[in-house]
Amino acid sequence: MSLAASLRRRDLSARELMLAHWARVDALNPRFTAIVSRIDRDAALKQAAKADEDAVAGRFHGILHGFPHAVKDTAPTKGIASTQGSPLLRNNIPTTDSLVVARMRDAGAIFVGKTNVPEFALGSHSYNPLFGTTRNAFDPRKSAGGSTGGGAVALALRMVPLADGSDFGGSLRNPAGWNNVFGFRPSWGRVPSIPNSDLFWQNFATSGPMARSVADVALLMSVQAGPDPRAPFAQMDDPANFAQPLDRSWKGRRIGWLGDLGGALAMEPGVMQTCVKALAAFRAIGMTVDEAGLSESAEAMWRTAVTLRHWSVGADLQGFYDDPAKRAQLKPEAIWEVEGGMKLTGPQLAKASEGRTRIYEAFRKAFETFDFLAMPTAQVFPFDIAQHWPREIAGKTMDSYHRWMEVTLPPTMAGLPTLAIPAGFGGRDGLPMGIQLIGPRNADLAVLQLGHAYEQASPWIARTRPSALR
Repeated sequence: MSLAASLRRRDLSARELMLAHWARVDALNPRFTAIVSRIDRDAALKQAAKADEDAVAGRFHGILHGFPHAVKDTAPTKGIASTQGSPLLRNNIPTTDSLVVARMRDAGAIFVGKTNVPEFALGSHSYNPLFGTTRNAFDPRKSAGGSTGGGAVALALRMVPLADGSDFGGSLRNPAGWNNVFGFRPSWGRVPSIPNSDLFWQNFATSGPMARSVADVALLMSVQAGPDPRAPFAQMDDPANFAQPLDRSWKGRRIGWLGDLGGALAMEPGVMQTCVKALAAFRAIGMTVDEAGLSESAEAMWRTAVTLRHWSVGADLQGFYDDPAKRAQLKPEAIWEVEGGMKLTGPQLAKASEGRTRIYEAFRKAFETFDFLAMPTAQVFPFDIAQHWPREIAGKTMDSYHRWMEVTLPPTMAGLPTLAIPAGFGGRDGLPMGIQLIGPRNADLAVLQLGHAYEQASPWIARTRPSALR
């Protein structure tokens, strides 16, 4: 990123950079609630001044040297309240960083606060009883998505240069699509999840980067990725590979458009049209785009995902649920996940695990024909902030708080690298939508390279800014 080069050449000081971003946060954050638990301004400026002193002495801590950064509020961050949006963790101030946070700190980032999330990151609408609701960067009357909603809005409104996040059911993908930025869910194991009390079974959610350009996504990946001896399934590739130029030719390659899985997924009018129109950029770089499908049915994939999410999320929240006083402070969606997990039997989990294998096989078979696959990042456009979640789409009732995000779960279950790219603006209110660009297992770099080519063929992305910045 040019910002890193400017800091390294000392054309720009870390203090100047901090002041500029701090002013933007002061001006816009009271309206949008993207960044929470901000540190003291003087403390932030003191850290920036120290970064400048080190730069003068030739001591650069890493590629993020001097970058102001707000960490997603689900990630433990030393010395800063890490609440997950829950009153139960209001006073939780970790004494150590999670692995991905430590890597960003070691690379020179200066942490100025956290980015807002839904309570316990449940759902793709970033509201909670501690900090309130994060508003969409392009329409503050609408949802920002989630659970990395605060990160996406902070990026779109230029409150931070980069954002980190995590993703189970689209948490890096939906908010990116709804705020005209890029979000990347890497292959499982690319960014190790430490701390993690269950390293062998909890392999659904993963940390990843978000940025306003694919090159910047790749830059942050070069910091976040890489093996760790505490992570038994970590990918061993050199993370520096992500810092290399992303340009390459795509002539003759094929993309399979999964769309709404053959009509199985309810879509708000305009979603499919907006995404299909955006696919022209792939043809412009020499690729072919054809209709595609998966051998596993949408309903079977949904049942698998719901079962495994009950088990995974329910286990994480079981301790709160078991205490009646704490249970009373959990939102209904959290209780639903825990109680769903408590009802599961061993045979049900075994069946769901077999279903997950079939999902992976369905994608693998599709990749025998196509180099990449694509589908929308959400089934609706950003909805009213007063609505907790969509209860109906195109006449079809949504039977859970995340059914409207069903479109993001197949790539999660298959553990595939998936980049959310802006698709354009549409629907009744002309709001942002995104496309999931899905690659084969471990083809993370190739997915980013293709996303970069798409971005170069879509100059409107960089030109389109929220009205709050005009």
